Amino acid sequence: MSGPERITLAMTGASGAQYGLRLLDCLVQEDREVHFLISKAAQLVMATETDVALPSKPQAMAQFLTEYTGAAPGQVRVYGKEDWMAPAASGSGAPTAMVVVPCSTGTLSAIASGACNNLIERAADVALKERRQLILVPREAPYSSIHLENMLKLSNLGVTILPASPGFYHQPQTLDDLVDFVVARILNCLGIPQDMLPRWGEHHMVSDD
Repeated sequence: MSGPERITLAMTGASGAQYGLRLLDCLVQEDREVHFLISKAAQLVMATETDVALPSKPQAMAQFLTEYTGAAPGQVRVYGKEDWMAPAASGSGAPTAMVVVPCSTGTLSAIASGACNNLIERAADVALKERRQLILVPREAPYSSIHLENMLKLSNLGVTILPASPGFYHQPQTLDDLVDFVVARILNCLGIPQDMLPRWGEHHMVSDD
């Protein structure tokens, strides 16, 4: 199996709930264990942008997401925002990779400053201190100088900043194609196989003109 076997997936309150849900589905299909964290703001955004209505309690949410993705029992584990006994809260138990998608600029700021006011922030802090893979997928427009400074600070610490900026060279036909572009890039960074997006140059026809 290439790529990490256990991954922390956090969703925060930026637009782009579809990216997080699609990534969750892909990770499940690739037989990864997912530790799922979600902010209240992200749940509100999800209810606005999708037809997915998550239960509020972690246990019920885990059952819902297990059925939603077709996961095996226990494959998707959900933790509350103040569950300090969750594996992600400790360097000795956290998965080796974490993705925040979508990542709000507020969460970006909190991670850059070392805040640990909730489990998402603490999990990111653990990833940083343990030098583990951390991928942040911000979705904002335009970016302020504060946002850019926070991104640069985190990038210099080894964090992958992967904006939710879908490309068009694969000639997308649907919104799902645009979502898959970003999710495929995340999977590539994780080293997890994906067949949603060919790499640049694959299947490329060169004109004789």
